[in-house]
Amino acid sequence: MNAHNILLLGLNYRTAPIEIREKLSAAQHTDEILSQLIRLSGMKEVFFLSTCNRVEILFVTKNAPEVAVKIVKNFLSDYGKIPLSQLEKFLYVYSHINAVKHLFRVASSLDSMVLGEPQILGQIKDAYRLALKHRTAGPILNRLLHKAFSVAKRIRTETKLAHHAVSVSYAAVEMAKKIFGHLEGKRIMLIGAGEMAELAAQHLLNNGAKSLIVANRTLERAIELAERFHGQAISMEEIKDALKEVDIIISSTGAPHFIIHYEDIKQIMRERRHRPIFFIDIAVPRDIDPKINKLDNAYVYDIDDLQSVVEENRLKRQKEAIKAERIVEEETIKFQRWLETLEVVPTIIALKYKLETIRLKELNKTFNRLKHLSEEDKKAISIMTEAMIKKILHDPITFLKQKENRDKIDFYLDITRQLFNLDNIEEKHEYHKT
Repeated sequence: MNAHNILLLGLNYRTAPIEIREKLSAAQHTDEILSQLIRLSGMKEVFFLSTCNRVEILFVTKNAPEVAVKIVKNFLSDYGKIPLSQLEKFLYVYSHINAVKHLFRVASSLDSMVLGEPQILGQIKDAYRLALKHRTAGPILNRLLHKAFSVAKRIRTETKLAHHAVSVSYAAVEMAKKIFGHLEGKRIMLIGAGEMAELAAQHLLNNGAKSLIVANRTLERAIELAERFHGQAISMEEIKDALKEVDIIISSTGAPHFIIHYEDIKQIMRERRHRPIFFIDIAVPRDIDPKINKLDNAYVYDIDDLQSVVEENRLKRQKEAIKAERIVEEETIKFQRWLETLEVVPTIIALKYKLETIRLKELNKTFNRLKHLSEEDKKAISIMTEAMIKKILHDPITFLKQKENRDKIDFYLDITRQLFNLDNIEEKHEYHKT
């Protein structure tokens, strides 16, 4: 049996239908569930993640993996009131380094429904805060979760996985930036009140757009929306006048015909002195006459155009995912090396090596300054420092050996490695070469 049985058990949008995920959804009960999980037999550390797309339990156990997995499966079956025989076919189990790799992939959104989406990292951080609150994360999971955060950050820094909009609303923002260069000071008009249009308007405002005008068939609804965005409500009859001032128009009405026509914009462009104007037409049937695209500095994108941009961007993200997977592999190997050092013997060896390196370095500096010392003097000083190092190390080494088979040995080893900074990979590498 491995000294550190790291296991991950869960289900997600790929393996389980929403009916099953709903039963295990624990948004309001995560504190209670975490408290129950840590009390399960053999459980040493536990982390519980519940989102709309996945439920995962990452844990370190004293039990043999097959025993521990059976206990956690029974827990989930009881909690979700799902017969175990039915639940099991939706579950996946990862052990040891495969559990580590899976967590890194999830944190980096490589396992998300929308590749590269940022929300999952925030959800993992929230779940980790909960584990800290209930003190269910120990030396292994603390190290593993922090590493997962750094892996996700590295992937966002070194790849373009999170670049390129993959939702229609974000694609609209991306297109607007290409047209105007930046969105600071731009004015938006929202025509209609579709959810997708509202989202696009919110994203534009978040990216620096100055203000919002809302036009709607029902003025009451226009006022409601305008208040939400701190904007101005107008009637549908006032749209033509407003077009002289605004820069970006998002339209999503249920009208059966165009509500903005080519001839109207042709005239308005002269009054605008041909300043660029960008139409985002999310409506079906379309609200904006596509002929407007023929006018200089007038740009019309309908829902199909935006979907094409989204699809193109998805392909770009998939290419970036190849680089991200390589980074996950690299970081998984590094974590595996750290796990291997989290044993008593490697820690003692590293500790001895660290102090011996310091001893020899200081002796060399001293002997270079004290040129008058004979070889006999140098030998005596060297023997004396060797004895000092042995005496200094005696108590900590004895302590670690005595704790080797105790529950908290992970904690003591982790503290030792941190106190003496024993995780310097290059230093260990050099040591193993000698």
